[in-house]
Amino acid sequence: MSYVMGIDLGTGSVKVSVMDKAGKTVAQESSNLTLVQEQPGYSEQNPEDWVTATTVAIVNLALKDHVNLQDVEGVSYSGQMHGLVLLGADQQVLRPAILWDDTRTTEQCKEIMDICGQDFVKITKNLPLEGFTLPKILWVKENEPQLFAQAKTFLLPKDYLRYRMTGDLSMEYSDAAGTVLLDVVNKTWSKEVCDKLGLDIGLCPKLVSSLDQVGTISEHYAQYSGMSTSTKVFAGAADNAAGAIGSDIMDPNKVLISTGTSGVVLRYEDKPNDYQGQLHFFNHAIPDKFYSMGVTLAAGHSLKWLYQTFGGEEDSLDAFVKTANDAPVGAHGLIFTPYIVGERTPYADSKIRGSFIGVSSINTKADFVRSVLEGVIFSYQDLLNIYHEHGQHFDTVYSIGGGAKSPLWLQIQADVFNKKVSTIENDQEPGLGAAMIAAVGVKWFSNLEDCADHYVKKGKSYWPIPENVEKYQKLYQIYSQVYGQTKEMNHELIDFRNND
Repeated sequence: MSYVMGIDLGTGSVKVSVMDKAGKTVAQESSNLTLVQEQPGYSEQNPEDWVTATTVAIVNLALKDHVNLQDVEGVSYSGQMHGLVLLGADQQVLRPAILWDDTRTTEQCKEIMDICGQDFVKITKNLPLEGFTLPKILWVKENEPQLFAQAKTFLLPKDYLRYRMTGDLSMEYSDAAGTVLLDVVNKTWSKEVCDKLGLDIGLCPKLVSSLDQVGTISEHYAQYSGMSTSTKVFAGAADNAAGAIGSDIMDPNKVLISTGTSGVVLRYEDKPNDYQGQLHFFNHAIPDKFYSMGVTLAAGHSLKWLYQTFGGEEDSLDAFVKTANDAPVGAHGLIFTPYIVGERTPYADSKIRGSFIGVSSINTKADFVRSVLEGVIFSYQDLLNIYHEHGQHFDTVYSIGGGAKSPLWLQIQADVFNKKVSTIENDQEPGLGAAMIAAVGVKWFSNLEDCADHYVKKGKSYWPIPENVEKYQKLYQIYSQVYGQTKEMNHELIDFRNND
């Protein structure tokens, strides 16, 4: 037998999947990771933990699942984006990695725009936000100057893991775009941005494409893990790009909605589009293609918060969600806005907070649950409207993650979007995308689209119900007014809380 391996380096765990030529998952193992949060807004991990956790999962594939690691022809990666790994001389790690959800860099984001202005958006196709890598680099430069002086290069999480498995120091385009140091259209590091911000462009690593073979498993890592030095290693992709591949989002008529803690709306782009920073715009893992995306910060998190705060001890989360079936469309006039940790798209407002609007004595638990389900989908509609405003159209929405596990939530998506909503039977789409990159890399398939025909299994589809569509269109018009009418009050309440 011959296999490929997809390694998905997340924030909470590493998942390693082994797949055969038919697209069947032969085995999968995972290993948990821990966060270090020394103070509010800080989020870090030790890069060595990624290597250890990955190796534990690989060894368990051999020991528990009896996978012959010598039969793995190729391996590739999906990885959490934006995390800063600073390397010094001899490639030693200088400090813990600063992760995507670390928010200490508000001042640096402002500094970038003050110095670079709109030229920054023209070059990088993105606004500088706290989650991205460049503001983190500037934070270390300004707050840890002696340490920063030792820095020779930087990597992102999956690229560091790949370096440790191969010895290759490089970064692929779909992740490099998320640093906001990349000239996205020209696929080069931006010397203009580096010069304006006082950064040596030599800090930026070699760039490669997702499908490029960057080496083989090193002799050292082969001894460490039991893998073969003949196993080919391919660069891989950022988790959202890999997830899009694993969901077959490879033409402009499809949009991906992924509901986890946060929610992502993602669209394949054939050519550069100028969203003027309203949406993130990154290079794709598919050669010379792109993808755009917007983010709702508290999608599944809103539902989990409601459940943990108001769910009865007898309820499982699934049972809690099912209570929403007892409420009608519109939850008896109750609207929820999912801004409970601030918002990214389309408002980029860290001080906005969520609201329940229209609470009355007739409302039940079912209404509150349903209003949260509906409010999260309304927030996705905000993102889809940006596409409509730029003349971008599509006919199918593919829904993955937690939002694809509830038939009611899927039907709400179809009704709010007024589009067909389909599911994917495969689990762990980013890991699947990584395995697909490896499968194309070892020449099992001619391209990713051909691979998707064999690897991506389509699930059930949901169609809009006309009478529900009409009701949701009216309700959405009310929802869309809430941000503007509560913004100042929420900002004042945040200031009050901070000074309390």
